[in-house]
Amino acid sequence: MTGQLSPEYRDASLARLRESVEPGKELDVLIVGGGIVGAGAALDAATRGLEVGIVEQRDWSSGTSSRSSKLIHGGLRYLEMLDFGLVQEALQERSLLLTRIAPHLVRPVPFLYPLTHRFWERPYVGMGMLLYDTLGLTGGRSNGVPVHKHLFRRGTLRAAPSLRDDVMIGSVRYYDAQVDDARMVVNVVRTAAHYGAHAVNRLAVVDFLHEGEHVVGARVKNQEDGTEFDIRAKQVINATGVWTDETQALVTDRGQLKVRASKGIHLVVPRDRFQSTVGLILRTEKSVLFVIPWGRHWIIGTTDTDWRLDKAHPAASSKDIDYVLERVNKVLKRPLTREDVEGVYAGLRPLLAGENDSTAKLSREHVVAHPVPGLVVVAGGKFTTYRVMARDAVDEATRAMDERVPASCTDRIPLLGADGFRAVWNRRQRLADRAGVHVARVEHLLNRYGSLAGEVLDLIKARPELAEPLPGADDYLGAEVVYATTHEGARHVHDVLTRRTRISIEAWDRGVSAVPVVADLMAPLLGWSQVQRDNEVAHYLARVRAERLSQQQPDDESADAARMGVDDILPVK
Repeated sequence: MTGQLSPEYRDASLARLRESVEPGKELDVLIVGGGIVGAGAALDAATRGLEVGIVEQRDWSSGTSSRSSKLIHGGLRYLEMLDFGLVQEALQERSLLLTRIAPHLVRPVPFLYPLTHRFWERPYVGMGMLLYDTLGLTGGRSNGVPVHKHLFRRGTLRAAPSLRDDVMIGSVRYYDAQVDDARMVVNVVRTAAHYGAHAVNRLAVVDFLHEGEHVVGARVKNQEDGTEFDIRAKQVINATGVWTDETQALVTDRGQLKVRASKGIHLVVPRDRFQSTVGLILRTEKSVLFVIPWGRHWIIGTTDTDWRLDKAHPAASSKDIDYVLERVNKVLKRPLTREDVEGVYAGLRPLLAGENDSTAKLSREHVVAHPVPGLVVVAGGKFTTYRVMARDAVDEATRAMDERVPASCTDRIPLLGADGFRAVWNRRQRLADRAGVHVARVEHLLNRYGSLAGEVLDLIKARPELAEPLPGADDYLGAEVVYATTHEGARHVHDVLTRRTRISIEAWDRGVSAVPVVADLMAPLLGWSQVQRDNEVAHYLARVRAERLSQQQPDDESADAARMGVDDILPVK
């Protein structure tokens, strides 16, 4: 299977990027930024027959794209803002992801919208839900999810017994979808590599190359050995999210898109802390609060506050955590406490800046600009509509090319692991018997890797000890650490614990018990010395301590100062 982000693939991609400065060897497109939009742009360009390079200064999805609410949704609150076009576009993309592009990663999830006012609220919300269902049907596609249903108080409490019965008169049940956002990004990058893209993480852009006013490439720094070199391309696409202002400033101060960062934090609590078969969407004075089923956990969030501090590692303060707990406890019979919280994470939304002071009211629509010849900038948007943003950015880049470039076809391209997923799912008991593992393990792997799960099972067949779960994280197997390193581009221990798996937010100890085992599995695959192996463990433990300390601070400034006590990237020794 191609699309393997192995150490050897990374070395080959580095060699090809270095070669691009030779006459006649330039790339068609260089994409800067390895979040969901950059990954989508790499896949879009590669499937049009273009030669593509994509670089990311840290790890794939290490910014916003691994710290979302994990939802693929139209955005109910945008209906109230009368932003029907954005909702319709997002619902159409949701349908594509559920039914064609990523059915192995994106799955329906039911939510309750509690009703608190008699007479007027049920018809008002019901009309909104009907419109939500209907907008998803435009374009001749199936919604991919069931339609909404009205529930009275008894039906609501049957679905969610832990809700207080005095805070609502009933509810409306509707469906959206969810995804492991970081896994989705890696899967898109792998699919782009499958179609010929040259993808390299830990490669930071330090400047852009110019010929006159034209941008003709970028100068990059390999974060792992400190070397710098040039990459040349006919067009450069800047997809750097909340870093858009900084990367644009390397080129021009004219016609810039302005992006404001809005911080959203999420809490992870065990599934047994309250009983419900569905998720919840709750109105707050500022926005909405989601309570989202997440395997053996709940994800609760989010906040929406302006953030002007470190963008690489936004910190959740004690005030943020208290805000979320206070809002969700208004509807629960047994309030949640700090002791119930397993994990906390914070992410930044890249919102297009406007005159409004409130980030909650800034646009989630995206914009594509061509501020100088050779450079396309894409900004704004939301995770759900990544494919449309990527298509629009590549469309803009190809307009400046001399040759005729085919139209986007990513609406018909399944991601790796999607083809044959249903058939493999139906054979899961046979796979389990053949591999000698419990069928629940196979289901876990299928929900993470789709029809590629057999590659992980092959590792277990060759090395049976890899069937052992990781310490303190029973949901994940040793084989997944090996696979993350050999197939998914993981370069450091925290890549595995925070993004290839979600151990850092799902385990009570946030991955501390698993660290030495993960480091021992990765070390021989990446050629680490004993010094590097020990540094990896020490670095991750320091990250956990810094994050815990930041979450005890009263405000953003002190939380940021606590989190910034740990360096970001370790040089390889």
